[in-house]
Amino acid sequence: METKHILMLLGVVILTVVPLIMYAGHGEDDGYFGGADDAAEEAITQLDPNYEPWFKPIWEPPSGEIESLLFALQAAIGAIIIGYFIGYNKAKRELVSQQ
Repeated sequence: METKHILMLLGVVILTVVPLIMYAGHGEDDGYFGGADDAAEEAITQLDPNYEPWFKPIWEPPSGEIESLLFALQAAIGAIIIGYFIGYNKAKRELVSQQ
C-alpha cells in the first residue's frame, strides 16, 4: 500500500473520529445534529405563529427512521455518481497521458 493511500485512510479515520469525540454526549436536545427543516419551521413559527404552509408534500414517510433512510440513500446515490465521474475523468486523463 502506498503512502498516499495510508494518509488518505488516516484522514478518513480522523474525519470520522474527531467529530464523535468533539460532540460526545450531545444530541438534538442540545441543538446538535438537528435538521435544517426543523430549525426553519421553528424560526417561521416564532416570526408568525399563525403561518400556514401553502404546500403539503405528496407523500410523507411513515416514520423518522424511514425518512432518515431515504435521505441516506439519496446521499449514497449522489456520492456514487460523483465518484463515478471523478474516476472516469481520472482514467480518461491517464489514458490520454499514455498515448
